[in-house]
Amino acid sequence: MKKLSILMLILGCTTLIACGKGQEINGHTTNTAYRSVKALKNRLPPDSRMEFEVSFWAIRDANKDDKQFLDIVDGKKPEEIIVLGKEIYQQRKAAGFKGYDQYSSWEEMIAKFGKERIDQDNRKGALKESAKDKANDVLYNPSSPNK
Repeated sequence: MKKLSILMLILGCTTLIACGKGQEINGHTTNTAYRSVKALKNRLPPDSRMEFEVSFWAIRDANKDDKQFLDIVDGKKPEEIIVLGKEIYQQRKAAGFKGYDQYSSWEEMIAKFGKERIDQDNRKGALKESAKDKANDVLYNPSSPNK
């Protein structure tokens, strides 16, 4: 009985330690990093999702070497990734990085990306609805295979 209680205590402590890293990026491999970013993004409030995603990919774009990239993002929380993304934006903006010159600030860039995402979602929804409407069309079509 004593061994069972010790085993349960160890198992409980191990579980608590493992759960403590649930809000951090697992940077052991690029695949685990991408999976943890996807999971973290879904847990963030909607206002922070776009900023986190843009920051992560800005860090990835700035660090082409996998090892260097993984060293930078491993163990980072979403807030830390956003801070790093803002720093990269400022560095690139000051260096005259093409593409960033059209934005006056980080917030403007995030707002534009957010609007583009909403527009994409709206277009996808409209395409799905029109395909669904065509499939449910009750008008006679002589060229239809379902004669």
